[in-house]
Amino acid sequence: MSAWRPYDSQLMPAFYERFEKRWGKGTAPFLDPETHEQPMPRAQWINPDTGAAVAVVPIWTEDPQHRSFGVFYLPPAGDIWVLRPGYTNYLETDTRNTEQATLRNDAFRKAVAHAKEFIYGTQP
Repeated sequence: MSAWRPYDSQLMPAFYERFEKRWGKGTAPFLDPETHEQPMPRAQWINPDTGAAVAVVPIWTEDPQHRSFGVFYLPPAGDIWVLRPGYTNYLETDTRNTEQATLRNDAFRKAVAHAKEFIYGTQP
């Protein structure tokens, strides 16, 4: 049985710290929950046996309409890895638009599926 468990609390500070350690101070504001007025969709898993963790978090560029989801892995010994789930970008034009919500949810599901495959392997 796998030691990986979902982690439903706030984003683990280690993601923020390791991201900025690797790519520079101020590069990870999208990981800081204090910068958002609304809750952002994200998923996290932790392996208490090894101390490793995986997170799916929203990412966007300077243009607030260009959004995507990133998948990050924290190995037990430090560092941070970017796991590439493929294309998870979407345009956010109007959050009240149901088609817009579908695009966001599809992108999120794709990123979560990639994270789960990384953690648990391919499931039959």
